[in-house]
Amino acid sequence: MQKSPFKKEKLQDQILTEINRILRTETSDQRLRFVSITKVEINKDYSHAKVFWDTFDSSKRGDAKEALVKSKGRIRSLLAEILTLRKVPAISFDYDIRFEAEKHITDILEAEKNKKNSVDEE
Repeated sequence: MQKSPFKKEKLQDQILTEINRILRTETSDQRLRFVSITKVEINKDYSHAKVFWDTFDSSKRGDAKEALVKSKGRIRSLLAEILTLRKVPAISFDYDIRFEAEKHITDILEAEKNKKNSVDEE
């Protein structure tokens, strides 16, 4: 039986919200203080959730990744207490590069704009 995409999207949103809440209230690791979960993707059979994250301080990315990997089991256990699922999906954490890519593109466009303006002024 095919599961509805609406249910999958709703579950992804719920996992995103709950992991963010867990990071703020249930963990004492200071390395997770500025980590934000940006997106969750669940596979077709709901057995695995790919959790995308970002941090406000890119210099702390390595520490944040280490802390997330270390906390993965606890986060999944806490999700099991919250979610009404028979089996909570396995979790993997992946750094979300969308914001860095967006900034890179913006910087390139800004540089091109400045270059064009300087050529027009000459």
